[in-house]
Amino acid sequence: MNETMPNTTVSSRTKKTVVSPFAPPTAGLQEYSGAWDTLQVVHLLKRTLFGASHNNINYFKGKTMQQAVDELLQPAAAPSTVPLNNYSVNGYVDPTGVPLWQTWINTGISLADKDLNQKRIDALKTWWLGQLLQPSRSIHEKLTLFWHNHFATNFGTAADKIKARFWYNHYLTLRQNALGNFKAMAKAITLDPAMLYFLNGDSNIKGAPNENYARELQELYSVGKGPNSHYTEDDVKAAALVLTGHTVSSTTFMYTFDAGKHDATNKEFSSFYGNTIITGYSGATGATEVDALLNMIFAQDEVAKFICRKLYRFFVYYKIDDSIEQAVITPMAQIFRSNNYDIQPVLSALFKSQHFYDLVYASACIIKSPLDFVISNINEFDVQLPPITDSEATYSAWQTIQLEAADMQQEIGAIPEVAGWYAYYEAPAFHELWVNSATYTRRNIFTDRMIADGITNNNQTLVIDPISFADQLANPGDPNLLIDQSLEILLRYPLSSSAKELIKRSILLSGQLQDSYWTNAWDAYKAVPTDAGNKAIVLSRLKAFYKYIMNLPEYHLC
Repeated sequence: MNETMPNTTVSSRTKKTVVSPFAPPTAGLQEYSGAWDTLQVVHLLKRTLFGASHNNINYFKGKTMQQAVDELLQPAAAPSTVPLNNYSVNGYVDPTGVPLWQTWINTGISLADKDLNQKRIDALKTWWLGQLLQPSRSIHEKLTLFWHNHFATNFGTAADKIKARFWYNHYLTLRQNALGNFKAMAKAITLDPAMLYFLNGDSNIKGAPNENYARELQELYSVGKGPNSHYTEDDVKAAALVLTGHTVSSTTFMYTFDAGKHDATNKEFSSFYGNTIITGYSGATGATEVDALLNMIFAQDEVAKFICRKLYRFFVYYKIDDSIEQAVITPMAQIFRSNNYDIQPVLSALFKSQHFYDLVYASACIIKSPLDFVISNINEFDVQLPPITDSEATYSAWQTIQLEAADMQQEIGAIPEVAGWYAYYEAPAFHELWVNSATYTRRNIFTDRMIADGITNNNQTLVIDPISFADQLANPGDPNLLIDQSLEILLRYPLSSSAKELIKRSILLSGQLQDSYWTNAWDAYKAVPTDAGNKAIVLSRLKAFYKYIMNLPEYHLC
């Protein structure tokens, strides 16, 4: 059997899966009032979290749609851990004296010691991945990843200036503002030491302005390059002058404003910004010009539209035509502006909308990113992770998932371009870029290993327990319900009745004709779970079943 998705083609040259929209949308941001059952709950969870686990599906089915969205948009608790020294192994000793499995975040380091700084950066990446793996009923960590892509950075850049702890603080800045106010986050990022170094803000001084951040602030972070975004090159130059003097202290390594390096002249902007003149100030008051700059930028309608388009492409679908622009993006942007750029109201409207639950259009139309692919696999199959108190085992598990996603071309802290990961901005392919001949093979190898013997790193094995997964379903002894309920969680595109019948007969029934063959095998195992023979029969068939499902093209969609 080789059932593939309708409206899906695979190029023989590139083997790139290309997904077309299944049907035009039929609704906008009006509040959804239809069915609220497994299909809708799983759709919401797969888009807002990393996968839809049994526990979360059952939990949110007990809520109304409005209650579910409200809870998902609540901020999560602060991380319960901090990055640790996981690198003092194989004879290596941290030269600053930080012991193995102790934190380095408040410890000094000479930037001349690039080896140590890189080890700490690697530890930070692993720890951040671990935050994405933590059980949660909040969009918080996934949204933090969204903002990481929006304010795209690469931790390997300017390693001679940017300490690992700057990147840790950068993560905290993103996370603390992820569900807050976007304008406040833009200012926090503008003055963030890691970003000041990353885009050369630290060297932006009177008489020799550096335009890097001023350019990206407008082109990538705020007004964007939309159809009505007409800022000019002179606007970039004027913004750079506003931002002169904002730097990082060489003694405290904190943000500071150096008034002596600030250009105190007036800065004039184009008609796009209403010919605004930002008054120049000398002395400490010069630092306040950044507020005038952001006020000017955020007065433009294009800011809200640009951010809402990015949110839509990340959480719904990449295609935005005129109908989507009018029915969804424009009202989203109005909500965003009317709430002074608070993030929660605009997401609430989107996730409660008829458009979002138009499953003919909005379901099974996004190719999972590598991070979503590997983490949702862990979460949906409830793969057992080491206790957080066992640092060595925990970091080994986190590193396994981090490296798997990196091999599929998505690594936290290693975004290839300042515009973000290609799949989130490069038209017309967008998320189709996640899948090519190399990454598709790597994805299948990952799921094959997870359902077989697992993936082992430093004596820690991550492995799917298919019996445990099946046992959480309502009636796993019925092969038809077992298939249906498994597919409700694992796939977003429905398989045909004939496809499911073939799966049942060829895998679960091993060619037998009666459903009772599986039912008897399952009941025998449940009666005596310690019987190795009974367990082997059930285990081998469930492994084959779930391996087959994960090898389908549909498994890559959410």
